[in-house]
Amino acid sequence: MELTAEQFSKLSKLIYRKLGLQFDEKKMYFLNKRVERRITELGLKDADEYLFQLGYCDSSGDEMQALANLVTTNETYMFREFEQLAGFADVCLPELIAARQKTTERRIRIWCAGCSSGEEAYTLAIIVREVFPDSRNWDIRITATDIDENMLELARNAVYGDRSVKGVPSVYSKHLVPTVTGFRIHPETASLVRMEKLNLNDQQQMKAMRSYDFIFCRNVLIYFDDESRRNVVNRFYDSLNPKGYLFLGHSESVGRITSAFRLKKAQGHLLYTKD
Repeated sequence: MELTAEQFSKLSKLIYRKLGLQFDEKKMYFLNKRVERRITELGLKDADEYLFQLGYCDSSGDEMQALANLVTTNETYMFREFEQLAGFADVCLPELIAARQKTTERRIRIWCAGCSSGEEAYTLAIIVREVFPDSRNWDIRITATDIDENMLELARNAVYGDRSVKGVPSVYSKHLVPTVTGFRIHPETASLVRMEKLNLNDQQQMKAMRSYDFIFCRNVLIYFDDESRRNVVNRFYDSLNPKGYLFLGHSESVGRITSAFRLKKAQGHLLYTKD
């Protein structure tokens, strides 16, 4: 089965409207194979029948969710882009802790958006435990969100193979418990993380995300066009506390889509902060 140009156009527009993800003609083969799999699994006749079902018979959103699970990218591993994490560990987190210690507030909230199979969220949990020994006496939560239910299930299991943990510094190995199939995140460390399904393109879901001190959304916005990216970043701004930080991937920037954030350098890496 091969999608025609018209079918591809209809499909990419449906995905964009529901998920905010942009697929150009270079992704036709990629989408073709995913749709072919769904047509076979649903026992449908052809792409036109599938597009009709997706566009007019999916009021529950279940089929769009099934397609989202197939088309989202899930390349990740622990301690990815280490230099930026060092900025969080050495500058941003201690700065927030010091400010909170001058008050009665003992609460820290971190949002890991587009968490995939969870490696980044657990990386942040390890950093919090290591940098802040008194974290056990504070109310600290890392909310990890993704649209892919299959990835969230893997994240909840918190068990990873050698490739996922290859970047974990040996001094942090106490956070990894060896298992028959790989390594499990130590329960005390994993307890900081809570997994939730969330569509970054869903305005109502995004409005519910409030009062975060740090938002990590690294290597996710590259799959959005400028309009979707602007909408997501503006919602991130609303979700952050004053002086909160937004962490993007090293190749990502919000400079040309919004002036709401202020640039700040930490450990040589550019970060975005809310005044």
